[in-house]
Amino acid sequence: MTGVNAPLAVVTVTYSPGEHLRTFLDSLAAATTRPVTVLLADNGSTDGAPEAAADERENVRLVRTGENIGYGGAANRAVALTDPAAEFVMVVNPDVRWSPGSIDALLEAAERWPRAGSLGPRILEPDGSRYPSARRVPDLTSGSLHALLGSVWSTNPWTQRYRQDTDAVDERPVGWLSGSCLLLRRAAFDSVGGFDSRYFMYMEDVDLGDRLGRAGWLNVYVPDAVVTHAKGHAAGRHPESMLPAHHESAYRFQADRHPEWWQAPLRGVLRLGLALRSRIVVAAALRGRGAVDGDDARHTQVGTGERRERQTR
Repeated sequence: MTGVNAPLAVVTVTYSPGEHLRTFLDSLAAATTRPVTVLLADNGSTDGAPEAAADERENVRLVRTGENIGYGGAANRAVALTDPAAEFVMVVNPDVRWSPGSIDALLEAAERWPRAGSLGPRILEPDGSRYPSARRVPDLTSGSLHALLGSVWSTNPWTQRYRQDTDAVDERPVGWLSGSCLLLRRAAFDSVGGFDSRYFMYMEDVDLGDRLGRAGWLNVYVPDAVVTHAKGHAAGRHPESMLPAHHESAYRFQADRHPEWWQAPLRGVLRLGLALRSRIVVAAALRGRGAVDGDDARHTQVGTGERRERQTR
């Protein structure tokens, strides 16, 4: 189904999203003039937010996955329930706040780029700074050196090349787009089999962008469309599980692209290095969370401040 007034399905994967979901739904009304149906692919929320949203809003549908099947798997399940004749579907994190007209700007760009399989907006951090959401597909060298050096030497050439921080903010094809907010052309998404559900969390967007590109589609960055991403409402609460999942996904991405028998030693070194890095960053995240929790507890005892969450994604 096409046309400027065609209904649009917006899929979001929820896992106890809290107040983020209300902000997401409230701001969505101004993002497009099209009628919108929202599908909440719920991976086992316990905070009641998805149920409340479905009860309160006629255009919101709750899709229970039955268990936490990961981001890509849950998104695929909800997309499969949308109208297959619809030309586009959106897959978006529930901690996104829409700017007015942001979805319509993406849809207008899709008309300019008929080979665009995915289109993504300019993504802002909560402080208003620009998040580098349009990037190159990492090869083994640049990806490894970015992972090793990015947190201690942010201006290293491999991180700069991967993140494309210095590139002009203009509408252009890129290697991949952040999965926190994607407009997907249904024909393209279906042609590559959707998200690879083996990626439980993280890298599913890198993998999707790479496979779309290999299949002849484009991933188009549209900076005229703007959203704000709170980032990490689930990841920040569970670094002990989310960060290892990130490293496992990074290994899977490169291992899939280096499958030959003679590349086995390379895969072994990569797995060992990522496992070591995972332990280091989890330990650091837990120490940091403990410091923040202790500081918040002291504030609470004297009647000031609110409990904060570290946002790591």
